[in-house]
Amino acid sequence: MLCLIFSDIHGNLPAFEQVMKKERGIDQYINIGDVVNYGPWSNECVELIESLNCINIKGNHEEYFISGECNVKNDIVQAFFKKNYSTFNKTHEIINYEDEVVFNDFLMTHNLKDKEYVFKDSDVDINKNIIIGHSHQQYHRIINNYDLINPGSIGQNRQNIELSNYIIWDVEKNKFHLKELLVNPNLLINELEIRKYPKICIDYYKNKIK
Repeated sequence: MLCLIFSDIHGNLPAFEQVMKKERGIDQYINIGDVVNYGPWSNECVELIESLNCINIKGNHEEYFISGECNVKNDIVQAFFKKNYSTFNKTHEIINYEDEVVFNDFLMTHNLKDKEYVFKDSDVDINKNIIIGHSHQQYHRIINNYDLINPGSIGQNRQNIELSNYIIWDVEKNKFHLKELLVNPNLLINELEIRKYPKICIDYYKNKIK
């Protein structure tokens, strides 16, 4: 059984579609949250996930879209939220995403409780196998003989927007293959310009091109 684990698409449909096209023969998809916001295709990304055999975890950006409020005090985040929320129409779908799911002895949740971000070098203590997202950083750590795994971000690699990260999990062998794929960021940036996103939003992505 092969699982494709992904997180933090953030409305970047071309990157998501490219990963789906490359990875064939997948039995189970696992979405660790933050499908929506930032990129201009939140609705379309939710629709694509609905067509998959997918376990869906709710991220903080799903929470913002469900409540209609974003409490992040950052001008960039607020600009993206106001623009994207105004055209979002898939609340019925994302409200059914789970806060956490246990699958094959792994707890799946968007982020560890009481942690802002968990990076590959963050000091954390765990007592079970866990798969998280949120930090947009890909890693597989062993802590207290347990696995802590993050697939990274499909749509918004914070260091290089030209990279999508995800994981292929061979469940029978319990092997995790950390994957990356080069994508074209100009498809995203051009669409932001066509849809007249604020300059602060467009510059956010332009500054991430290596």
